Amino acid sequence: MSPALTFAFGLLLLVLFGWYFASDLPARKRWLGLVLTVLLAAFCIEQIVPPDKKIRLGLDLQGGTSFLIRLVPPTENGITPDLLEQAVEVIRKRVDQYGVSEPVITPQGRDRILVQIAGLDTKQTEDAKSQLQRVAKLEFSIVDDGGSARLDRIKNGEEIMDPSLVIMPMTAGENKTETVDILVKRRPALTGESVTRAFAYFDQQGYGVSLELDAEGATIFDEVARQNKGRQMAIILDGEVISAPVLQSDYYGGRAQITGNFDDKEARDLSSALENPLRVPVQIEETRSVSPTLGADSIKSGVLAGISGLVLVMIFTMLYYRFVGLVAVVGLLLNMVLLFGAMAMFNFTLTLPGIAGIILTIGMAVDANVLIYERLREELQAGKSLTAALTGAYDKAFSAIFDANITTLITALILFWQATGSVKGFAVTLIVGIIASMFSALLFTRTAFRWLVDKFSLTKVTMLNLVPSKKFDFLGKRHLAAGLSILLIVGSVAVFAIRGEKNLGIDFRGGDLVILDSAQPLTIAEARSAIKDPGVVIQYEREGTRELLTLRGPQGSSPALVQELQAAYPDKGISVIGQDTVGPQIGKEFAKSAMLALGLGMLGILFYVTLRFEFSFAIGAVVARCPYHAGHFLPDRWRTFPRHGRCNSHDCRIFHQRHDCGL
Repeated sequence: MSPALTFAFGLLLLVLFGWYFASDLPARKRWLGLVLTVLLAAFCIEQIVPPDKKIRLGLDLQGGTSFLIRLVPPTENGITPDLLEQAVEVIRKRVDQYGVSEPVITPQGRDRILVQIAGLDTKQTEDAKSQLQRVAKLEFSIVDDGGSARLDRIKNGEEIMDPSLVIMPMTAGENKTETVDILVKRRPALTGESVTRAFAYFDQQGYGVSLELDAEGATIFDEVARQNKGRQMAIILDGEVISAPVLQSDYYGGRAQITGNFDDKEARDLSSALENPLRVPVQIEETRSVSPTLGADSIKSGVLAGISGLVLVMIFTMLYYRFVGLVAVVGLLLNMVLLFGAMAMFNFTLTLPGIAGIILTIGMAVDANVLIYERLREELQAGKSLTAALTGAYDKAFSAIFDANITTLITALILFWQATGSVKGFAVTLIVGIIASMFSALLFTRTAFRWLVDKFSLTKVTMLNLVPSKKFDFLGKRHLAAGLSILLIVGSVAVFAIRGEKNLGIDFRGGDLVILDSAQPLTIAEARSAIKDPGVVIQYEREGTRELLTLRGPQGSSPALVQELQAAYPDKGISVIGQDTVGPQIGKEFAKSAMLALGLGMLGILFYVTLRFEFSFAIGAVVARCPYHAGHFLPDRWRTFPRHGRCNSHDCRIFHQRHDCGL
């Protein structure tokens, strides 16, 4: 569907929604609800079905590597937006050489760049890491005429070095295993900013790199060549002379070649660095790598968990609520269609935490139906007709459902704002799931019941009642409940304080996490005997559907740990299928963001519940730290209380008599 048609369709839905809520005629509401449900379901199915509109998978599901790169400011002015944009384009061009499809390269904040590359193996990950960090400061400088003899005199103290000269290292020898010093002019004749294009080539002398200069650079280069014909020009990359060819002509026309006994990979890497130089140093603060096999296994386990949860919920709902439970199940399936359709339409990326958000959405959707059906049970027990009971159930359950979902939506939006990486996937699915569940529970099921009652003569429904009605003196046991709560809170805080940093994973304190697979079983005891560092945590953890060995150690320790295990047990076929590296600085920022999100979520709930009810209720909800059920903690009739004084309505008096609440 084209963007214009999508916009027109969205506008039509908005008009229909407004008409539905503005209309008071039951027949009109019934038809409008049916049209809205059919149009939304058809639109979402259309988004899901075409192969080119399938939901994209995150790196933790399809396999790949994610880098979080921080630009190190060269001056006190920090990283400017232009510098960040230039770095993004440089990194994009460097990533393109790997030939991957749809890499994600996007700024994160003011000085960071997130790079996600699918399909990299362990060797390619290390290569990509070195390429992404390469600053590539390119300079062309004339070599001193004195040669090695003058350099020896300077080193021996027989001659004072001219301040305009500088000694630099240069790789030499056939295999570039030797390093010699060379004396060059301190002030470069030309810088790499004049390079417009660089590419690797192959001729009779082997691999080399060809440079093309802009007009100003070409003029300067030719002037330098005219004045220094027959002398060596050092090509300096990141403070090291990589080649020192002789200027054999006084005119080059904006083209130059670098030769230095390169192999294919060295020539390509060098040309990439020269054509796309980073102007500032960078640090890779976070690396997360998942193999395609582990990603496929995560998909399998996630789908299994989702389908299992969905089937169990459907079975329980139909057994406990019978026919009305069947209506809820259809609404639940519609909820899933709306959720996946929205994700496909907006090109959301599905991650492993996102699957957790989908499973949570299933529970939220059923929870709304449970509130409605329990209200329906009360209305039927009061002797009302099915039509009146349904109206009363939906009207009285609406505020509880709305408040519960709004408080959850507040925390989900704050999580999306503060979170990074795959955690945003959880927030996205949760936000979309909240909206879809409210539509399916409040509009679809009510429309379905309107049709069943008005057109199919439904007059009676039955439901199981396995939980007998029972009075419980909550207020009379308030002292016992408060004492137990305080005891549990104090005990939890004490345990948390005693464990200290053990409570925190590498996301918060930094370090390396390696997930290992092996052809032959590898026990924890065997791994411990091979690893020398006693501070490394070794344990088995469930990853997907398998139990895999994981190692947790200081930042940068993972390569050495893996080498120790592979050297100790070469016949076990040990391989890395997942790896996370988090720097201490980004770990502190994660912890700060988490605390900020927690605080903002609690403030949001405090404000909303105070606005809807009273401040004392808001304090109770926040202290209990239960955002999801913040809208459930009040019986619906309590919501009709005036802000001061007692409620004297007939419904409130009947409620107090039934539940002996003591008010």
